[in-house]
Amino acid sequence: MTLPTGRPDGAATVTVELTRFRVPAARAGELLAARAGMVAAFATHRPGFLGAELVRLDDETWVDVVRWARPEDLAESRRRGADSPAVAAFFAPIAELLAAESGPATDPGADAPEAVR
Repeated sequence: MTLPTGRPDGAATVTVELTRFRVPAARAGELLAARAGMVAAFATHRPGFLGAELVRLDDETWVDVVRWARPEDLAESRRRGADSPAVAAFFAPIAELLAAESGPATDPGADAPEAVR
């Protein structure tokens, strides 16, 4: 796979998506139970998906950090939304979307495909 170059040194640039959302504490288990299925669905059916980490900030606030090969891959994923039962199951316990942002990774260690595990 060839990644776009966007840094002055010519290194590949990964697009990082940061989505902050609120899940009622009583539904956190449901969110976590659905996570593996959502990640597997993305890995199988969302071109350009490189990986994701889920961060719990407090009892109800979460951030999903998702890495994409190209901004166009992220845009297509957003267009598709919850297009499979596994993705819909992960989205179901989310009560409120607080923020959705994205941008190029600038950490050289973060944007090398080998760093994605």
